[in-house]
Amino acid sequence: MPGPMGGLRGKRTVERAKDFKGTVKKLIKNYMSKYKIAMVIVILFAIAGTIFEIIGPRVLGDATTEVFNGFVSKVSGGAGIDFGKIGQILFTLLILYILSCIFSFIQGITMTGVAQKLTYQMREDISHKINNLPMKYFDKRTNGEVLSIITNDIDTLSMNLNQSITQIITSICTIIGILIMMFSINWQMTLISLAILPIASGIVGIIVKHSQKYFEKQQEYLGHVNGQVEEMYSGLIIVKAFNGEEKAEKNFEKANKELYQSAWKSQFFSGLMFPIMNFIGNIGYVAVAIVGGYFAINGIITVGNIQSFIGYNKRFTQPINQMAQVSNMLQAMIAAAERVFEFLEEPEEIDTAKGEINTQTLQGNITFDHVKFGYNDNQIIINDFNSQINQGQKIAIVGPTGAGKTTIVKLLMRFYDVKEGAILIDGHNVKDFERGNLRKMFGMVLQDTWLFDGTVKENIKYGKEDATDDEIVEAAKAAHVHHFIKTLPNGYNSVLNEETSNISAGQKQLMTIARVILANPKILILDEATSSIDTRTEIQIQAAMDNLMKGRTSFIIAHRLSTIKNADLILVMNHGDIVEQGTHEALLNENGFYADLYNSQFEVEEE
Repeated sequence: MPGPMGGLRGKRTVERAKDFKGTVKKLIKNYMSKYKIAMVIVILFAIAGTIFEIIGPRVLGDATTEVFNGFVSKVSGGAGIDFGKIGQILFTLLILYILSCIFSFIQGITMTGVAQKLTYQMREDISHKINNLPMKYFDKRTNGEVLSIITNDIDTLSMNLNQSITQIITSICTIIGILIMMFSINWQMTLISLAILPIASGIVGIIVKHSQKYFEKQQEYLGHVNGQVEEMYSGLIIVKAFNGEEKAEKNFEKANKELYQSAWKSQFFSGLMFPIMNFIGNIGYVAVAIVGGYFAINGIITVGNIQSFIGYNKRFTQPINQMAQVSNMLQAMIAAAERVFEFLEEPEEIDTAKGEINTQTLQGNITFDHVKFGYNDNQIIINDFNSQINQGQKIAIVGPTGAGKTTIVKLLMRFYDVKEGAILIDGHNVKDFERGNLRKMFGMVLQDTWLFDGTVKENIKYGKEDATDDEIVEAAKAAHVHHFIKTLPNGYNSVLNEETSNISAGQKQLMTIARVILANPKILILDEATSSIDTRTEIQIQAAMDNLMKGRTSFIIAHRLSTIKNADLILVMNHGDIVEQGTHEALLNENGFYADLYNSQFEVEEE
């Protein structure tokens, strides 16, 4: 019977794929079919390495038999042990194990190469896919969900693919090979060993059935405990400010106690596996030893063959356990691959470009012609948007939260397409532009600054990679950030987020303005970002924005109405429509919706 089996270590509920067979077919067809020769090498070398390793115990048994027979011969007055023959047997054994090692090494290296090339190609496909997905895909999902596909799922696929394929091949070969060797030695002893398997399987099934619910509960409460720790850590100031320490401790103690109870019970059942299976294994050994001894006495089997049989007997359950582990690995791998394929099969942005429009000759005149739009077909948020904007005008878009201000900008840059009507730039429908060329016309300064991990110079020239150092400096001066950059440890070559961890939000905003100035776009979109900035920095940012807007068509999404008094045109939005439009003074004189907004905000600021 099988030897001692490992405990049910940390068993978790394995996520299963919705369409296992379909996902496997896609994986083979789309990726693994490119590596047919490599996979054949992996299979052949894995089989060869396993065969040579399985033959080893039988050869070692022959050596033992030779020693035993020689010893008996010596006692009986014969020639004794033939060390030359034993040396030949051991040399043969050494060659077998060396060949097994070489074949296993080659198949391991080959499989690792296949797995890494496959995941490399998959990451390339995902990177390409991200750039072609519509914005609505990302609006419906959190950043964590998308990042999980790119990182966790790809890593799971790569690791499990590398391990599971070779493990399946070697496990199957080992099971078949050991059975053949055991039957070739003695079929009666083999049947005795196999007869214990149903008993072992039944006990394993009972233990797993009772422990599974505790493992699931353990995972559930582990999530609760981790979530509470993360929540309390991230909101520590609020907890202390509202004297919530005692309540937080009680909640944590409750979840921690549940985790302890479920973890203790799950590990208790898991711990039963080893002694029980060890006991059953020992019963099997006793049965094999008794029968083997009887056969040896009667000359049916040699001493060396008994040793070989016991060696095979010990190893027989190893590939069975490995197959069970591989089954979980395969499920996790295919579930990860399924999520990756679902991502890769998402519908991409529709290309409606009609030839290449020369954006260099365009001036920035924009027409909104009866625009109608909704993120969902049954929820229209922009009903009938009309406006004519001339080049170089400064346009402010104001309105309460949810009025549709940001949506207008998303439509203008074709992050979304209108349901009805049209948006025209110098008479050209935005749908007729290739999206990349269209967006080259725009420069954006958002409320949330975005600087990547790189030098100041690299961040400023992000929108114009071929910019010279002089152009970068001029852009920084126009954005009123040149003096600050010169105070950094390495000036324009300072690395953000490492050497400049103390950079303020206002200074970051000035750098993003320098980036847009350098890109020299025809149309600007400014999401006012001075609400959390000190007064002096706000003045600098406003001056930088004024430099930026000179001669360009500019859209300002305004939050503080006091900052857009000098706009050429103010579009007042409510419920997706323009309810008023005009200059600041004219709209105040109308004493309508804008006047109410402005006066209510002014009163709040005064308070």
